[in-house]
Amino acid sequence: DVDECAEGTDDCHIDAICQNTPKSYKCICKPGYKGEGKQCEDIDECENDFYNGGCVHECINIPGNYRCTCYDGFMLAHDGHNCLDVDECLDNNGGCQQICVNTMGSYECQCKEGFFLSDNQHTCIHRSIEGMNCMNKDHGCAHICRETPKGGVACECRPGFELAKNQKDCKLTCNYGNGGCQHTCDDTDTGPVCGCHQKYALHSDGRTCIEKDEAAIESSEYNATSVADVDKRVKRRLLMETCAVNNGGCDRTCKDTATGVRCSCPVGFTLQPDGKTCKDIDECLVNNGGCDHFCRNTVGSFECSCQKGYKLLTDERTCQDIDECSFERTCDHTCINYPGSFECLCHKGYTLYGLTHCGDIDECSISNGSCDFGCLNTMGSYECVCPPGKKLHWNKKDCVEMVKCLPNAKPAPKAQLVCSKTGGIESCFLSCPSNTLFVPDSENSYTLSCGVPAQHGKAQPRRNATLPSCSDSPAPPIKQKARFKIKDAKCHLRPRSKEKAKDSGKQAVSDNCQVTFVNLKCDSSKKKRRGRKSPSKEVSHITAEFEVEMKSEEVSDTCNIDCVRKRMEQKLQTAIKTLRKSINKQQFYIQFSGTEYEVAQKPAKATEGHEACSTGQVLQDGKCVTCSTGTFYSGEHNQCVPCSPGTYQDTEGQLTCEPCPSNDGQGVAGARNVSECGGKLNLVIKALGQCSPGHYSSDGFKPCTVCPLGTYQPGPGRTLCFPCGGGLVTKYEGAVSFQDCETKVHCSPGHYYNSTTHRCIRCPVGTYQPEFGQNYCITCPGNTSTDFDGSTNVTHCKNQHCGGELGDYTGYIESPNYPGDYPANVECIWNINPPPKRRILIVVPEIFLPIEDECGDVLVMRKSASPTSITTYETCQTYERPIAFTSRSRKLWIQFKSNEGNSGKGFQVPYVTYDEDYQQLIEDIVRDGRLYASENHQEILKDKKLIKALFDVLAHPQNYFKYTAQESKEMFPRSFIKLLRSKVSRFLRPYK
Repeated sequence: DVDECAEGTDDCHIDAICQNTPKSYKCICKPGYKGEGKQCEDIDECENDFYNGGCVHECINIPGNYRCTCYDGFMLAHDGHNCLDVDECLDNNGGCQQICVNTMGSYECQCKEGFFLSDNQHTCIHRSIEGMNCMNKDHGCAHICRETPKGGVACECRPGFELAKNQKDCKLTCNYGNGGCQHTCDDTDTGPVCGCHQKYALHSDGRTCIEKDEAAIESSEYNATSVADVDKRVKRRLLMETCAVNNGGCDRTCKDTATGVRCSCPVGFTLQPDGKTCKDIDECLVNNGGCDHFCRNTVGSFECSCQKGYKLLTDERTCQDIDECSFERTCDHTCINYPGSFECLCHKGYTLYGLTHCGDIDECSISNGSCDFGCLNTMGSYECVCPPGKKLHWNKKDCVEMVKCLPNAKPAPKAQLVCSKTGGIESCFLSCPSNTLFVPDSENSYTLSCGVPAQHGKAQPRRNATLPSCSDSPAPPIKQKARFKIKDAKCHLRPRSKEKAKDSGKQAVSDNCQVTFVNLKCDSSKKKRRGRKSPSKEVSHITAEFEVEMKSEEVSDTCNIDCVRKRMEQKLQTAIKTLRKSINKQQFYIQFSGTEYEVAQKPAKATEGHEACSTGQVLQDGKCVTCSTGTFYSGEHNQCVPCSPGTYQDTEGQLTCEPCPSNDGQGVAGARNVSECGGKLNLVIKALGQCSPGHYSSDGFKPCTVCPLGTYQPGPGRTLCFPCGGGLVTKYEGAVSFQDCETKVHCSPGHYYNSTTHRCIRCPVGTYQPEFGQNYCITCPGNTSTDFDGSTNVTHCKNQHCGGELGDYTGYIESPNYPGDYPANVECIWNINPPPKRRILIVVPEIFLPIEDECGDVLVMRKSASPTSITTYETCQTYERPIAFTSRSRKLWIQFKSNEGNSGKGFQVPYVTYDEDYQQLIEDIVRDGRLYASENHQEILKDKKLIKALFDVLAHPQNYFKYTAQESKEMFPRSFIKLLRSKVSRFLRPYK
């Protein structure tokens, strides 16, 4: 005998089982299939409408099997066929704000005395004052009250209900919660009539279905007349079981085979060892049901869900981290995403408040910024300032006596104005070797100074200039001021082109004038002139101030000091005349670090070599960045170049570096201030040689003196110690903090020590102190303040600003300081006025208002500020389940008020305005409890990206075509799309 089944030479159908027999084989269709074996086709268990595969609601045929499903509001019973009511009230009170009442196939929300149910059918509106029309609790409408244009009342019903003849009550139909029936529902004139599947009988309550008694089935089917007949049937059944009798004893599907009956089970159930009974498979036991995080078993199936900070993908298995940093407005400065969470960080000089916001730190409130004299807070930083006659020490904190000159320093190289004439063309250039400052005032103007003015008057340079050497002459200088005009040119300091420089190479040097100080301002910003039309051509104005020092060595018997002064004045005037000619011919250049710059340029020239950034800046990652301290801008290479050894630069965006006082060419490259001038070794020695905290010296370097008793010093490299004040002493010498002062009382956080009264004083409102025993309170960052005095933490600092953006199509409102806790005693008012023919849809993803203080914090949305105007939404409690609703009025006046009691995270509530033609559809969707039934649906309403996509389509329906079917599938779970599809198709049915 050849085993055709083993060799695969049989011609059995793919859905048949091959059975080897002596000399041959036979084909038997698999359970769930019918046919003679060579040909098998799937049995449609759902085909018989009356029996419906034994399913009481919906039967779904699948190859070789079937599965039962239930309508919304029901769940599959353990037998996999019957459907039982789901008690929605068990899950978060059904989303009802006050009372939840479960009904067969559905549920409804109710309100306590003194409240009435809002249109959204979930939240309650408090009515203490009797209002007009719909705001009067006796308006008589069973469900929804609408105000008519004439000021009357019109009643409407929720989806699935019909308005009764009296135009006030609402009649239930089979479209809502299956009409309150467990199995079948038929609409009649008197309302829904319930029926049961053929295996069940209707309970006396007229809704519920109960299994018929075994004997009752037998009597109805076989109409047994005698005990003898029953006995015969039992014997026959024992001799030969068949599916015709009692379904062959099978729990579910029965199939007659040659060897007797074969039972099988629908998907999600497994056949028990008795070969008859079906038991629900707990899919969660094997590999967690394939769920990434949580698995919950249901009858015949299971559900996956995710941890906080993750979202379930549309495969309904995988959990993906929510990248909060991809949302708009997550953090003020830097956002770092972590699996399941995120963190906000602030730039240097700023601190975090309200979980995601950054505010400038007022360093001056922290022990006066540790400044010796005055402290000036700036955004993201601060500066110490000194009184007249003193200047800031290199440690940028202490004030030291101004030294008039440096005894062993070489004289700083002077500026030179060199003019020459070649072929009848005058050209001048100004070389600036030291003490230069370039300040771009605006796009079309800049100021440039070169050298040190003799008397610090108006033209004082904007920073510490290099100190003059003691050999510099103290005689009053010669000063001259001149104004020049350049027609058809713009004030842009740009490097001179190489070709032009070559042409002027063969020049006869004529005048060479040493200048101690030059201040040059170039301005081509247009000024409006009255009366006269302003010329269309650009005109640049240059104002120059020159100072030339008197040289005492030139005084002789033939020419006294006045004569020398006159000569010098004439020389300077001649130079200015030549300069004027050279400027007119655009032959005036300024030289920095070996590069010559044009003072102003004609527009044509400007465009030809026009760089993206202004002088002193370079392009980095598409942005213009100013050259930092320790570098200078080289126009020749268009880049920031580090200062060469022996030079330094302590200001940003400069065109050259300053020579160091010692000027021996030694030192470190990229020095950022005079103290970094002394070479690398010097720097290291200085860094190591700084006085440590608790010590001081005249220059901040070793050798140092220990801070005496009664004083302390928290920072390194200082020239003084701070006194404890009030005659207090320290526990030891070399104290490093006020906390080392032996105060009479020990202050707790939220207080500061007053050294005059020797008392602890509560930190005033707007300040806080997290540490014990301090003598200051820290000012809250940015524009924040605290609710009370005596605050101990920066988290008590809250922004009072009412947040949100109100657009015509989409927008949002936000409680102050969100997502941090909102401040006490705050009132916010927003007005949403949509464009004509548009209505407002609002989603409250979650709201956190503590209910403990008896409705002290309230969010209310109504038509106007009048307390009796029609109210859409009102709440004073935390509500973590999302809710969506349409506004009852065309405009919305929204108010949020808090008292001085408890505080919470508050809310961020988005809204969209939609075309009023869709009013019926939108209301049908948002009032359907299924929108909020599953956790997955709730997450959609909390997902900022999905809400943005939904709102985008609601606001501009044509944008629906931006999203492919695949994208929609990847964004929303099947159940959500199914819910929307059924609503939309019902809405569009009249147009089909």
